[in-house]
Amino acid sequence: MEKIRFFFRPLFFLLIGISCNPNLGDQQEAEKPLLFVPDDLEVTLWAESPLFYNPTNMDVDIKGRIWITEAVNYRDYVNSDGHLTHPEGDRVMILEDSNGDGQADLSKVFVQDEDLRSPLGIAVIGNKTIVSCAPHIIVYTDTNGDDRPDHKEISLTGFGGKDHDHSVHAGVAGPDGKLYFNTGNAGPHIITDKSGMTIRAGSVYTGGSPYNVENTPAMESDDGKIWTGGFAFRINPDGTGLEVLAHNFRNSYEVFVDSFGNLWQNDNDDEVATCRTSWVMEGSNAGFFSQTGERTWKADRRPGQNIEIAHWHQEDPGVMPSGDVYGSGSPTGVVLNEGDGLGKHYRGLLLSADAGRNIIFGYMPRIKGAGFSLENRVNFIASVDSDNKNYRWNELHEDQSKWFRPSDVAIGTDGAIFVTDWFDPIVGGHQMHDKEGFGRIYRISPKDKKTSLPRIDLETVEGQIEALLNPAINVRNQGFELLKAQGEDVLPKVKEILSSENPYHRARAVWLLSHLGEKGINEVEALLSDADCDIQITALRALRQANPDGILEYANQLVHEKSAAVRRGVILAIKDIPLEKSKSIFLNLIGTYDGKDRWYLNALGIALDGKEDVFYPMLMEHFENKNPEQWSAAQSNLVWELHPKGSVEALHKRVASQKLPVEEREKALIALAFIPTKEAAEAVRQLAQDSGDFSERALYWLQFRKTNDWQVFLKDWKSPPGQSPEGNPAMLVLREKVGNKGLPDSERSEAAQELVNSRAGKLHLLNLAANKEISDTVFQQIKNEMMDVEDRNLQPLIFHFFEEKDTATYNVKAISQLSVDPVRGKTLTYSTCIVCHKVGEAGGELGPILSNIQMKYGKTGILEAVLHPDSGIAFGSEPYLITLKNGGIVYGLLLSDGPVVTILDMNNRRYMMEASSIFSKKRLNFSPMPSPKILHLSDQDVADITAFLMQEKKE
Repeated sequence: MEKIRFFFRPLFFLLIGISCNPNLGDQQEAEKPLLFVPDDLEVTLWAESPLFYNPTNMDVDIKGRIWITEAVNYRDYVNSDGHLTHPEGDRVMILEDSNGDGQADLSKVFVQDEDLRSPLGIAVIGNKTIVSCAPHIIVYTDTNGDDRPDHKEISLTGFGGKDHDHSVHAGVAGPDGKLYFNTGNAGPHIITDKSGMTIRAGSVYTGGSPYNVENTPAMESDDGKIWTGGFAFRINPDGTGLEVLAHNFRNSYEVFVDSFGNLWQNDNDDEVATCRTSWVMEGSNAGFFSQTGERTWKADRRPGQNIEIAHWHQEDPGVMPSGDVYGSGSPTGVVLNEGDGLGKHYRGLLLSADAGRNIIFGYMPRIKGAGFSLENRVNFIASVDSDNKNYRWNELHEDQSKWFRPSDVAIGTDGAIFVTDWFDPIVGGHQMHDKEGFGRIYRISPKDKKTSLPRIDLETVEGQIEALLNPAINVRNQGFELLKAQGEDVLPKVKEILSSENPYHRARAVWLLSHLGEKGINEVEALLSDADCDIQITALRALRQANPDGILEYANQLVHEKSAAVRRGVILAIKDIPLEKSKSIFLNLIGTYDGKDRWYLNALGIALDGKEDVFYPMLMEHFENKNPEQWSAAQSNLVWELHPKGSVEALHKRVASQKLPVEEREKALIALAFIPTKEAAEAVRQLAQDSGDFSERALYWLQFRKTNDWQVFLKDWKSPPGQSPEGNPAMLVLREKVGNKGLPDSERSEAAQELVNSRAGKLHLLNLAANKEISDTVFQQIKNEMMDVEDRNLQPLIFHFFEEKDTATYNVKAISQLSVDPVRGKTLTYSTCIVCHKVGEAGGELGPILSNIQMKYGKTGILEAVLHPDSGIAFGSEPYLITLKNGGIVYGLLLSDGPVVTILDMNNRRYMMEASSIFSKKRLNFSPMPSPKILHLSDQDVADITAFLMQEKKE
C-alpha cells in the first residue's frame, strides 16, 4: 500500500498554456490554472470554449472523438442574470483532434433539441447516441454516418428531477451487452420498459428546483419491491428487461460497470461532510433514507450516533457498508482504467471525480473478504497541491485554481485519461457564477511517450476483437455485438483472449463466450474453477444470464470455495431460487461465515429477504445452540441482519441479559426494533418498564417506533410530553378570522393583534402571510410589532414577509480584499454561527457542518453563502411551517413525511406528528439562515468569519 501511495503522490504541476479562445486568452494567462498529477504522467489542454460550453458528461467513440453534453441552459430559475443561453435547447457536441497534434481543432453540433435541458449523461454506442435528460432517456440514431441524428426515440420516460442534478445520469454498456444507468433521488421515478414492467422509486426528498415539489415514498414496483431514492438499473438494448440493481442512493452521479460486472459509484452527502466512493453489491440498499424512503437520515439518527454512521444508516440491518467516506464534496464522474495505455501499474485504477474538491481521487481496489477495500485513496489529479502545506490558494483572491470543477472522467481509445472541467467559482445549490459557460477538457497521458489513436476496422474479426479489448468502455460494446452475432464461428478467436495476462480482457471473453451457443457456455463453465477468483465470479455472473436453469449446479460446485468473494457470488446467484431447493446451499454458506465480514453478512440478508421467517428455524437448528445468551458472533449477526419475527423471545432475553457485553445487547435491541410486529413492540415496552440499565434505550425505540412501524401496536402508549408542538385551539379561531376576507378589517385586525403577542401567534401570522391571506390594512397595523422580534430564528422569516425589499448590496470582491483577523473571525463564528452549524464538536446541526468547508468552497463561495443565504439553499434545508388541528404550529426542517411527519425546529427540537393531526403544511422557498443585516454583521465581520472558516479543519 505504501508503494502505491508513494507512486501516486502528486510531485509536480504543469502550467496550462494560453487559451485558444481569443476572448479569454488574457484571463487564462492571468489565472495560471494548475493540475497536479503523478510524476510519470503529463497534462495537456485538449480543448476549451468556444468549441463547447458547460460540459456535464462525455463519452469516447470508436474514432477517438470526444462527445460532450452541454448544460448551457442550466437552472434558469436561479441563473437568469445574463448567463449564456441556447433558446433552441441544449446541445450534444463532437470534438476531434483531426491533425493529431494533441489538441481538438474540430467541433460540431450533433444535435440541439428543446427536450435537452441540462442533460446529465451520454453514451455513444455504434450509431446510437443515448442521452440522459429527465424526464427522458433519449436515443438518437445516425443511420447514414453524417454525424447528425436521423431518428429520435424516447426510450424510457418518467424520471423525476427535470433540470435537476439529482436525476437520471449517464448510461454505459456493460460487459454483458446490457445498458446500465443510475438516478439521483429527485423522484418520483415511475418508468416502464417496452415489455410493460414498471419500476417506481421515491422518497420524502423535494426541493432543489421549482419542478421538484412532490415525491412519493414507499411505492411498490411491478417486481414486488419497494425501491427508494436514487437507484442503479440495467435494461436490454431493445428496451426490455428493466431490472433494479441497487437503491437508496442520495445522488450517485454515475455508475461504472467494469469487465468483471462490478458496479462502482460515488454518492453525494446531505451537506454534512460524508461523501463517499463505493463498490455496489447487487441488490444493495445504499442506506441514505429509511428503508422505504419515508424518513430522512436525520429523522432516524439515534442518540449517540455520529453523523457518518447515521447519514448512511450503518447501524441498521440490511444496509450495505458505506465504502470510503471522505468528507465534503460534490462527486461526479467515475471510471475504472482497465488498459495499459498509462502503464501497467495503473491497470485497475478507479478514478472518482469530485467537482467540489477540485480533485479526481484515485484508488486501487482490492478484494477484501466478500467486498472490496478502498483504503488507498490518493489525490490523483488536482488543481491544488494538497501535499504542499505552505500553499494557500484561498489567500489569493485572483487565484482561480479552485475553479477546476471536474464534471466527468473517461478513458480514451488510446488509454489516455480525459477530464471535463465545468469551470466555475462555486459548485452546489444549482448555481453557476461563470456567465460565459466556459469549459475545458484535459488529457492526461504518459510523460515522454506519444500515443496514437487506433484505427479499428470493424469489417474484420481481428478489428472486432481489437474493439472488444479497447480501453474505452462503449467502444468495446461494438466489438462485442458484432462478434456475438457470428455465434460459434468466432469461438476459437475469442478463446485465445483467455490466455491474456490482462484479467479484464479475459473477463470480456468470458461474457462473450456465454453468448456463443452451447460450446461457448461449456467454456465458461470450465472457468468456474479458474485460479483467479475474479474470473470465477465473472463466469458465474455470465452463466446466471446464459443458463439460469443450471444455477443450482454451479452453486454446489462453488459453495466450498476458499474465496469469500466467490461465495458471495454464489449467495446472490441463488437469491431468487425457492428455499426448499436452496436450503442446504445456504446452510453451507452460513457455515463459512466468519462472524466479521459485513459484505458477506449483507449478501446473506439480500438473498434471504422475504424468506427470513421460514429460514429462522433452519438457522437455529444449524447452530445447535438453543441458549440466546451463548450465541456465537456469527449467529448473533445473522439474526440481527435477518431479524425474523420468530426471534423476538430470544432477542428479548439477550437484551435483558447482564452476562452479555453492552454492544451485543444493543445489537439485539436494534434487531427487535426492526421487527414490525406486536410481539416485538411489547418486548421493547417490557424492557422500558423493567427499569433496568437498558430501559432508557428501550424507551427511545418506543417513542420512535410509535411514529412508524409500531404505530398501530402502541396506540395506548402515551408518548412523553414535548413530542408534538403545544396545542392551542384558540389560535386557529383567531387565524381563521385574520384570513377571512368576508370580515371587516377591524375584526381581522383585532384577531391579528392577539396573535402578534406570542411566538406561536407570530408563526400563524407568518403562515397567513406566506399564503397572502392578510389584508394590506392589517399587514400595516401589525408590521412594526412583527419586526420588533429578538428571536433570531424567526427574524429571517419575519423579515422575508414583513420588511420592505432588502436593498442591501454587498461587494464580494471588495470584502474579499479586506485585511482579515481569523482569530476574531473564530470568536464571531462561535457567537453567531454555531446556533445552527457545527464547528468541530460544538454547535447545532440545522445547517451544513462548517469544519472543512474550505475543502468544497473557495473564499468567494463562502462569502456568497454568508452574504446571500437565499441564493443557494442546501438540499433538505427548505423550511416548513406546519400547523396542527389543535392550533399548534412549528417552523423547521422536514425530516420525514407520510403517515407520521417529523420536523426539526429551529431550536434543534424534534417533533413527531401523525399526518392526520396536521391542518396545513407549507414549504417556504428561502433559507432559514439570517442575512448579515439581520445578524448585524459588518463587511469586516463577514471577512473575518470567512477567514476563520477558510482555515478551519477537522482531521
